[in-house]
Amino acid sequence: MSNEKVNETEPVSGRERERVILKTSIIGIAANLALAAFKAVIGFITGSIAIVLDAVNNTSDAASSLVTIIGTKLAGKEPDKEHPFGHGRAEYLSAMVVSVIILYAGIASLTESVKHILDPTIPDYNGTSLIIVSVAVAVKIILGLHVTKAGKKANSDSLINSGKDALFDSVISASTLVAAVIFIFSGLSLEAYLGAVISVVIIKSGIDMLKDTISQLLGEANDPELARSIKETVAGFPDVEGAYDLVLNNYGPDAWSGSIHIEVPDTYSAYQLDQLIRDIQTKVYRDHNVILTAVGVYSVNTKDLESIEARQKVTDIVLSHEFVRQIHGFYLVKERRSMRFDIVISFDAKDRKAVYDEAVADVQKAFPDYEIQASMDTDYAEK
Repeated sequence: MSNEKVNETEPVSGRERERVILKTSIIGIAANLALAAFKAVIGFITGSIAIVLDAVNNTSDAASSLVTIIGTKLAGKEPDKEHPFGHGRAEYLSAMVVSVIILYAGIASLTESVKHILDPTIPDYNGTSLIIVSVAVAVKIILGLHVTKAGKKANSDSLINSGKDALFDSVISASTLVAAVIFIFSGLSLEAYLGAVISVVIIKSGIDMLKDTISQLLGEANDPELARSIKETVAGFPDVEGAYDLVLNNYGPDAWSGSIHIEVPDTYSAYQLDQLIRDIQTKVYRDHNVILTAVGVYSVNTKDLESIEARQKVTDIVLSHEFVRQIHGFYLVKERRSMRFDIVISFDAKDRKAVYDEAVADVQKAFPDYEIQASMDTDYAEK
């Protein structure tokens, strides 16, 4: 590995990304196991169910970090015949396991809290236990900030979630400290009820993380900012008059492939087109870390004024319809009396097919002697 210092403000990828995740996860495991041990001892000595459940929560956090390490190692495996796009989605599976662990810990904690509400025990705090809990709050805050920063640097949802969870845990630990102080000065024991509240919060956190992970596995819409920047890069090439139909497929964090269509003059030769496509693929990968597996081509009329005017007229007709976001890929063949184009219709339309039919019908009225070959298209980055 290179000894060159990595800029802490810049995102990292590849082996450096894996190193950051593994190092941070190991720190998380060590810190959480130490906190869990101290809290468990204090909880049992004082009879505080809230502190015991907080220790259980720290143990689940340590298990989550271990699963993150396993997922990262699996995701780093090279592509093979069975998985030609790599193993990057293993990180999403590890995040799902982490979610289930957190959810189970929350349910188990809630069960214990309810038992202690029905059969309460009186805690017995001392100065040493309160000092240790106070230190635990500070440790969790420091750990949470460190893990969140590392997660953003490595573009790791698992680390970012762990960091946020650690910061929230510091609030939970602080609440147990407040409950202890209230008991010492008033004799009012809120232990079991506080444990129930903590459990519900843990359960909600697990459910939210599980929903996010399932959404990623199912396949989410293109990242609008990434899609916009890729289209700008492609459209910046000479003679590329437009970049459309960008489809991105995610195979794990920082593992993207996709396809795009470009509009080029109808005078382009096969040689020119081949060179242009290769240049586009190279620049997109270098600038955005996205592999364009396919670059489709739309030809643009450049030699006939009547065809150019027809394109503008069709564009005005189609865009006059509500929910039509875009028209592209227009080409007119006078000899065959035909024209072709794609119509992008918003997901906001109640009936996208009806919008498409109306737009095509209006174009047909304006050009009754032409065969209309129109395709209904989708903007995969629409928000």
